[in-house]
Amino acid sequence: MNEIERRRTFAIISHPDAGKTTLTEKLLLYGGALHLAGTVTARKQQRATASDWMELEKKRGISISSTVLQFDYQGYKINLLDTPGHKDFSEDTYRVLTAVDAAIMVIDAGKGIEAQTLKLFEVCRRRHIPIFTFMNKMDRPSMEPLELIDQLEKVLGLKPYPVNWPMGNGIDFKGVYDRVNKKAHFFERTPGGAYIAPVETAGIDDPMIKEKLDARSYANFMEEAEMLDMAGTGYSQEEVLKGETTPVFFGSAVNNFGIQLMLDGFISRSVPPAPRMSKGQPVPTDSPFFSGFIFKIQGNMNPRHRDKVAFIRVCSGKFTRDMTVNMPGTDKKIRLSNSNKLFGQERETVDEAYPGDIVGITGHQDFHIGDTLTENPDIEYHEIPRFPPECFTYLYNPSPSKFKPFRDGLNQLILEGIVQQFTIDKESQTSSPLLGAVGPLQFEVTQYRLESEYGIETKLESCPIEFVRWISEEDKEKLAAPDAHLGSNVKLGADGAGHPVIFFPSKWAMRYFSENFKDVELRELP
Repeated sequence: MNEIERRRTFAIISHPDAGKTTLTEKLLLYGGALHLAGTVTARKQQRATASDWMELEKKRGISISSTVLQFDYQGYKINLLDTPGHKDFSEDTYRVLTAVDAAIMVIDAGKGIEAQTLKLFEVCRRRHIPIFTFMNKMDRPSMEPLELIDQLEKVLGLKPYPVNWPMGNGIDFKGVYDRVNKKAHFFERTPGGAYIAPVETAGIDDPMIKEKLDARSYANFMEEAEMLDMAGTGYSQEEVLKGETTPVFFGSAVNNFGIQLMLDGFISRSVPPAPRMSKGQPVPTDSPFFSGFIFKIQGNMNPRHRDKVAFIRVCSGKFTRDMTVNMPGTDKKIRLSNSNKLFGQERETVDEAYPGDIVGITGHQDFHIGDTLTENPDIEYHEIPRFPPECFTYLYNPSPSKFKPFRDGLNQLILEGIVQQFTIDKESQTSSPLLGAVGPLQFEVTQYRLESEYGIETKLESCPIEFVRWISEEDKEKLAAPDAHLGSNVKLGADGAGHPVIFFPSKWAMRYFSENFKDVELRELP
């Protein structure tokens, strides 16, 4: 295999609390990247999850930033991106999905497909990202496996292909049957799920299966295994790569049941990085020119250094440290010297990288999410989606003497895409900044990081805005006329880049405005 063929880059997506971060941890354990799994639930070890590096994540037990983890496994170079499951952070997750070639969808077997899973699945479908499904928490009371499979078909419109099948359910869950190699895998629990689970294997006719399972579980398993074989749904790699068929794996991440089978199954069925589109043309991964795009910026990952890391997805050619690249749309030549390989919060210098790899570049203040970096100035990627904010607040700094660190910290968080800043016309620019976000938890993160990283305590102040829409400069001039009656509490303003916007206090106010100004186009994005 050449370097590009070795790469596998994927994200793990799920509804909150389906076990996504725990699965991430266990994939690292089985991939040899961790010797002891410190799961969110195994608090006895007092270890934090490798992928949840931010203090707030450790306190709340949720992932609120996307994390990049890289490791080697059986000759492959794995780039694993753990994403936030919380709905307020779907924007960060959507950006991460632009940087991957496949996704593992984690479903809580006790709850089935939930709202956030559905939302993220739709993004994967729009981008034609192959999806692999892991039915998690089979060691707890769960829905019937056939019902879970049926949901994939009816709710998501996916053709499920069960690669393995559970033996038992809840407390009686003993292992999984590998339908491809015709082998039953029985697992032993390990203390806190911290170590690789010992496993015994047996053929389907082996008496061991009957001995290990209770009578009801054995009867159900034999009946369902026969039913699946008789259904005769064949496996199609082409349909998997189109995002039409999903290989399905069952297991328990917290107890390490079925992890190895899922990791091996994913590696054997996924593919190397595919060409990305630039100006309507595919850019070959083996192009002689390096190119990539920035899909994430994260500040202060290392509290001892007030730095920021720009995460670049390599799309073509070969990245080498100290190389000079172009940024299309500008005349800038940029030297990429401080390049790092990431493992959660830890980092090490990387000298070269290939398509599929994620490289962290530190020390460049003028990078923005969505920027293309390339040796060939004709290549430009437009991969990053934008989303209209749905919540608004004023952020009040009660200490005027700390204005500079407050402004510096807020600018950093705006650059990372955590919040957006707006201004309202005829409102004092020295007053509290107006912020918009996809969800209110993003304001909490903004406050937390300003306090922990910049020493600034802030307060949120309510704001009578529910919607923002972008308008043209021409329309704004017309609406700013003294005789233009926009409606009660409807205000004009601008976003952080200076694009004109209009704010509405309610859906009714927006409808009233549209009826009175039919020729003004309201756009959800600039």
